[in-house]
Amino acid sequence: ILLAAMLAAMATAFVPSSTLSRSAIPASSTSLPVKIKVAVGEGEPIESALRRFKREVNKSGHLMDLRHKRYFENSQDRKKRKIVQARIRKRLERMQARRLRQQRS
Repeated sequence: ILLAAMLAAMATAFVPSSTLSRSAIPASSTSLPVKIKVAVGEGEPIESALRRFKREVNKSGHLMDLRHKRYFENSQDRKKRKIVQARIRKRLERMQARRLRQQRS
């Protein structure tokens, strides 16, 4: 009896579900709503506009998000990464504050 129930379950386990429509499936699990625009001035070289665009993309953090979502990251690794990022951010803030104090005096 147990063997018959297992065979019946296995037979229906690999049948594709016809109730799942294509519109319900997301296009990509790593897609992000990117809304970065760079206005190119009249006579401005494309290289400088591209450089400004790259800077804006880096500042927005979308690429870093995609890089971290590319592979599975468990909660312990995420916490470690966030701690390291906070340490770097605090160090940069301290350096910037020190530069401002030196410029004022």
